[in-house]
Amino acid sequence: MTAGTRTSPRRPDVLAAIDIGSNSFRLEIAEISRGRYKRIDYLKQTVRLGAGLDEHGMLTDEAAQRGLDCLSLFASRLKGFAPEQVRAVATQTLREARNRDAFLHRANAVLGHPIEVISGREEARLIYQGVARLQPSELPRLVIDIGGRSTEMILGRGRAASQAESFRIGSVSLSMKHFPDGRFTREAFRAAQIEAGAELEEALLPFARNHWREALGSSGTVGAISQILQASGITDGSITPASLRWCIEQCLKAGHMDLLELPGLKADRKAVLGGGLSILYTLAMHFDIEIMHPAKGALRQGVIFDLEERIEANRNHRLPDPRDAAVRELQRRFHADTVQADRVRRRALLLWASLHEGRSRVNGEAARELGWAGDLHEIGMMVSHHDHHRHSSYLLSHVDAAGFSQSQLRRLATLVLGQRGELTKLAEHRHDRTVMNQVLCLRLAAILHHARLDLPPRLAQLKQGRGRTELTLQRRWAEQHPRTLHLLAEESARWSQHGDRQLIIHLA
Repeated sequence: MTAGTRTSPRRPDVLAAIDIGSNSFRLEIAEISRGRYKRIDYLKQTVRLGAGLDEHGMLTDEAAQRGLDCLSLFASRLKGFAPEQVRAVATQTLREARNRDAFLHRANAVLGHPIEVISGREEARLIYQGVARLQPSELPRLVIDIGGRSTEMILGRGRAASQAESFRIGSVSLSMKHFPDGRFTREAFRAAQIEAGAELEEALLPFARNHWREALGSSGTVGAISQILQASGITDGSITPASLRWCIEQCLKAGHMDLLELPGLKADRKAVLGGGLSILYTLAMHFDIEIMHPAKGALRQGVIFDLEERIEANRNHRLPDPRDAAVRELQRRFHADTVQADRVRRRALLLWASLHEGRSRVNGEAARELGWAGDLHEIGMMVSHHDHHRHSSYLLSHVDAAGFSQSQLRRLATLVLGQRGELTKLAEHRHDRTVMNQVLCLRLAAILHHARLDLPPRLAQLKQGRGRTELTLQRRWAEQHPRTLHLLAEESARWSQHGDRQLIIHLA
């Protein structure tokens, strides 16, 4: 673990990213000024979280505790950082772990910042963003990241990724299966390469050699092997099929990881070297990679650049949040009625603003989530008009959307599920005031615009009270729309029976 100069976190241009990987946990603190990236601090600890998944897909207590101990160390370094300056993401092990929610509940408390589980494609997108910003080029590129339990492959040019996929094969999982006792044999390497090839076979056409001009490797595996090759005088750090064969031969000569002594090889890499070499050699042979160079960027830098874009969008409302484009793409893909979505989104945000009027501190991310829920609340109509809110919720729970973590997509799924019908389905969220306020604003917006008509902006206002919320409507309009009043009366009854407050309808 290394540490650099400590810099005051109160400066808004200082950002932090935590990468909760299957092999290592990493904390990167950096400053971005006028587009220039400057690392301030970097902490890394080999946790082997991925090795702690048992045969039932459960994270063992020992592995969980290793992770919590590391996060506690990170938390001490992050003291004084504002919530908006920090983003923590978790990858394949927590995508797989059946008991991940229990671990995340403890981990969030230890770290002091929410941990987002990101999808494989989102991980790939962020990896490419880190590489593209720190190592700019206009050449068509193949970027590969071999992690502990997954391997990401990305095609891109400049800053734009055109193809991104994640495959469930990694250095930890492959090493545990084929080199469990640390012994290196030709049979084990062959079996590991066959398994890697079977997993990666579907990538042969979309990532074929004709789609890219240069190959970059962004991962601990590529970095470790590059260091071995350079320190041993085999290459200048570049990775070639011949140099990978040399590495494999050195493993076979040693026979066991404990006997393997190579210049540049760190002790914590020995246990996962067999699996990492097998994947990398398979990639080189199957995808005609004649030479691969280590990349400067990685997931953690991509997270920081993405966080910077979100902050800039929040500061300057004319700039789009990087997630806005993903929402528009989902609307297009599922043929959403964008005019109605815009009505509901705008109304929900007006109600949200009135509900929080006069408060000095408002959760801006919660408002953005509410707006996106309004944008996407009807995407399930592509499946069926009946119970479309349930279909919308299901789609958001299972879709990949650039910029969104799986955790945030699940929150959006909760909001759109709660847009109509009984409130009993939200029982587990009753004590989360933010979620219930979001749901209330979305439900009222959907009711007010149920006839799919434009309405006056100042038609309705919300006011928070103790144990109650009052919805004030313009009397003249309300008296001319008895059907809407009827729906609102039903809504008031629902909140009285199963909500977290009384909802009072008032005409003025």
